[in-house]
Amino acid sequence: MSRYLYYPGCSMDGSGRAYGESLTAVCEHLGLTLAEIDDWNCCGATEYVGVSLSPAYALIARNLAIASKSQTEREPLVAACSACYLNLAKADSYMKERPLLNERVNVALDAGGLHYDPGSVEIRHLLEVIMNDVGLDKVRASVVKPLAGLRVAPYLGCMLPRPDPDHRWKNHERPDDLDRLLEALGADVVDFPLKTECCGGHMTQIAPKVGLELIKRLVDEAEHHLADMMVTVCPMCQINIDAYQGEMNALFHTKHKMPIVFFTQLMGVAFGLDPKKMGIGRELTNARLALKKIGQVPVAAAAEVTPAHRPRPDKRALPMPRMAASDEALAGEVPAGVAPAGEVPAGVAPAGEARQ
Repeated sequence: MSRYLYYPGCSMDGSGRAYGESLTAVCEHLGLTLAEIDDWNCCGATEYVGVSLSPAYALIARNLAIASKSQTEREPLVAACSACYLNLAKADSYMKERPLLNERVNVALDAGGLHYDPGSVEIRHLLEVIMNDVGLDKVRASVVKPLAGLRVAPYLGCMLPRPDPDHRWKNHERPDDLDRLLEALGADVVDFPLKTECCGGHMTQIAPKVGLELIKRLVDEAEHHLADMMVTVCPMCQINIDAYQGEMNALFHTKHKMPIVFFTQLMGVAFGLDPKKMGIGRELTNARLALKKIGQVPVAAAAEVTPAHRPRPDKRALPMPRMAASDEALAGEVPAGVAPAGEVPAGVAPAGEARQ
């Protein structure tokens, strides 16, 4: 199977833009065709299910009904956002198990000329597709710039490996799928014990101190294991850890600067794709200082351009990061005097040598 239906979800054109751009390029590189379903709608994230069950699952199931109509050969529906994947998988599973919910959802769908038979669409996460359909052998064969010398903490978050209604994950508490993928890219993967712990979700809005404490716990642990960056599969986890480190540092009097990027971004870098097109530089906590360890950026240049955390203008607002002009330059071409990607700059120890 090389063709999949694709549900992008709301974040891929917003806070998760780097994820959307990098996964598109990486999938094309690996020969995977992602056919975006037409007229999809928001999955409801985490809030709507807590407000009204039947309308919430009708909202989610509308996407499944559209996907079902779009199938030509029973192609699976792939989601890259963990919240989207979980909501789609739960809606399908609960509609199978609960006849009354199934009936109510389809009554709602019928108003729009749609119908969904639970079980007719297979829902999968992009990470699982790459691991099980593409395989690590093909991933390794695609690596032209191994991530040697880069210490990464794999962070799945709490929504991907559980509750796992389709039984796709072998170990719900200590899954090693992301670890093995990053190792195949040549990275030095640290043993990160909090890989399935919650990032706080929307607690940063509901109870800010609790949310920031959960973020601090993750970043503390990553730094304890000497990780250069965290790597995730979830847009919510990425934006929480990235955008709120400034407030976290202010509250707890810490000085954390832990970058967090999407796994597809590092896949693209290892495959030799343009880091700019992988969204490197869009993150608020700059990743280029860490990427110097694989010869991407020299120490001096990275130190000069690493920006401070920017406070949000309104604490009541959701985080909507905006890049300053200096950050746009980071996402652009390699500046003059910087060694091309893959080469070791003068004065910088080659990847794999002792840490400075």
